[in-house]
Amino acid sequence: MNFSLSPRIGKALVASGILMATLTAAAPAAAGYAYGPVRPGAQNSNWGGYVAQGEFTSITGSWVEPKVTCTSSNNLFAPWVGIDGYGSQTVEQTGVQTDCSTGHPVISPWYEMYPANPVYWNEPVSVGDKITGMVVANGGGSYTLTLTDNTKGWTKTVQKSLQAQDISAEAVIESPTSSYPSFSKLSFSGVKVDGQPFDTFGPTPLDSGGYGPGTLHGGSFTMKPGAARTRTHSRRPSIIRY
Repeated sequence: MNFSLSPRIGKALVASGILMATLTAAAPAAAGYAYGPVRPGAQNSNWGGYVAQGEFTSITGSWVEPKVTCTSSNNLFAPWVGIDGYGSQTVEQTGVQTDCSTGHPVISPWYEMYPANPVYWNEPVSVGDKITGMVVANGGGSYTLTLTDNTKGWTKTVQKSLQAQDISAEAVIESPTSSYPSFSKLSFSGVKVDGQPFDTFGPTPLDSGGYGPGTLHGGSFTMKPGAARTRTHSRRPSIIRY
């Protein structure tokens, strides 16, 4: 059967196709990877930073997005803050991903209620932006996740539900592909758990992919290549991913 479209409908369909193509292209190439839990016990892991164990209801912390150099199309990592995941099977988290699968760094803000997949926001993030993440356990399996780009002036907030344990709090970097891009440093600051400086809870330092945290002081520390060798902490427990 033959039929014809009016010019107005034809233009609308073309515009719709362009929009769908744009939305599809905007999806991160690494969307199939999850930022998942880890377990204590090994010498290296997908997490690098600090993690505290106990019973917690909130974590907040800031970092500056680093300039990275892609050394492989497999490079993928994110700094994030979150609750759970260190010895438990859920993670409630928010951060900013850098993906090198296209050959150059693509930066995407996101949150994740693991084991659900990451959810990506469309807001822009640039190298040098100061990011603040916050995760709050409201009780009854309800969580509020907030991510703010203090440099660009936007904030995203979601409320989600998940049956979780709230047994760890962390400020870390993670590579789901175990392949980090190259960067000189990534600085966390103002990390607080339940309203107290992160140091209060004696968190464990973790190394990952050749990057390690420097000394934690006043809720601040810096991830650098080989930093574990100069850290003043006497212990170096690490983890492997499930």
